[in-house]
Amino acid sequence: MKLKKVLALCLASVMVFSLAACGGTAEAVSETAEESAQSTEAEDTTAEETQEEAEEVKAEASDAAGEVPTYTQLDISKYSDVEASIKFLHHKTDRAEDGTMDKMVAQFNSEFPNIKVEMEAVTDYAEDSLLRLSTGDWGDVMFIPAVDKSDLADYFMPLDTLDNLSQQLNFVDQWEYEGQCYGIPYMANAQGVLYNKAVFKDAGIDKLPTTPSEFLDDLKLIKDNTDAIPLYTNYAAGWTMGAWDAYIGIVTNGDNTYMNQKFVHTASPFTDPGDDTGIYNLYRILYDAVANGLIEDDYTTTDWEGCKGMLNRGEIGTMVLGSWAFAQMQEAGDTPENVGYMPFPMTVGGKQYVAAGGDYNYCINVKASEENKLASLIFIKWMVEKSDWCFNEGGYTVVKGGKNPDMYAAFDGCEVTSDQPAKAGEETYLNDMNAESELSFNAGGNDKVQRIVEAAANGSEKLDDIYADWTEKWNAAQEELGISVDF
Repeated sequence: MKLKKVLALCLASVMVFSLAACGGTAEAVSETAEESAQSTEAEDTTAEETQEEAEEVKAEASDAAGEVPTYTQLDISKYSDVEASIKFLHHKTDRAEDGTMDKMVAQFNSEFPNIKVEMEAVTDYAEDSLLRLSTGDWGDVMFIPAVDKSDLADYFMPLDTLDNLSQQLNFVDQWEYEGQCYGIPYMANAQGVLYNKAVFKDAGIDKLPTTPSEFLDDLKLIKDNTDAIPLYTNYAAGWTMGAWDAYIGIVTNGDNTYMNQKFVHTASPFTDPGDDTGIYNLYRILYDAVANGLIEDDYTTTDWEGCKGMLNRGEIGTMVLGSWAFAQMQEAGDTPENVGYMPFPMTVGGKQYVAAGGDYNYCINVKASEENKLASLIFIKWMVEKSDWCFNEGGYTVVKGGKNPDMYAAFDGCEVTSDQPAKAGEETYLNDMNAESELSFNAGGNDKVQRIVEAAANGSEKLDDIYADWTEKWNAAQEELGISVDF
């Protein structure tokens, strides 16, 4: 039926074109003109319906041709009979172990019983996913690792245009290239600080800190007045140290164009502005906390899984992690009501800024079969719009108009915004700079942050020495890559 409708419309178009090209009698032309004039008003009133029909026919034509619809074209309610077996590679080992992933797939299968979903959880996802990607041995759906945007089309299927997708979802420009989006966030994060409310109360802290200096003062109060670890570094896990990079830009200077448009063009991004803001004071918090004994006794023995219960029980005062960690901390003990989430302690021009953006993004293997591409897109759309995974994880909503958890109440009065994409032609600049400088900001650069902990703990380097080294590497990368220095 769909194919017949498409063919009929195509035939009608050919007939109209033939009449216009061949002309006709004067009477026929006159009658056509009169009919055209009489139909103008009707055409105006049905323009919207005509557009909707055109879109429907376009989608049906794609179906007839065996093409996979785009995300915004896809109405998953019409695909309950699709049959396929797909594989989903992800990093959520904790949710694989506690059964959350299996429960969501079971719920998905109650609506799509013939789409079988095999899942594989990878512990060191940042590294292993890149290796799997290079070999092609990863399946149909994965979370996009740190690849160059110019290589996206080599690995992944475009899901929709940025213009279309941004009408329905938030934070979809993270993996956009030349107008096409190759990824959709499974959830979004707001960047703040985890803390234990009971510890703060026992320490005598009655107001959340809004600057690095206030935060460091509060950490000292925790040390002096409680038995809790003031700031837990999570050094040993490695990947957790990279969380500090997420506060560059919006949080530290209030500029949502900084991270993707100005950072790479800045000559000295690590200098101290002198007002408790900027990248300098972001990492100063960590350095000073370590240097003043406001962390765990032995940072080399931190335990990622164990720290969740420790924060819940009040054995830890604060941890610097994205909002994704909030739900895990609440679930890890008997006092979830004591787990809080606050804006990062930085104030720019009298205002606190919160950076919100997509977490890992779903993507689809460009080399998958057409059947598996369709099944994968159905699975992704269901996960984003119907699974409630984002909400249950404490995520900031990906769906426009979606609900946010109560944990974000502390952000009232803050300006919540997201990083703007890179300028056209500069989409790969940050990745290029990260690779050339080997600093890897917001791209798994854990070593450089661990270096801060080590230097502060043993006194081997001053913070200014570290920043001088970073600046030298940054400037050398700019020169090597031919990236202009504009700021």
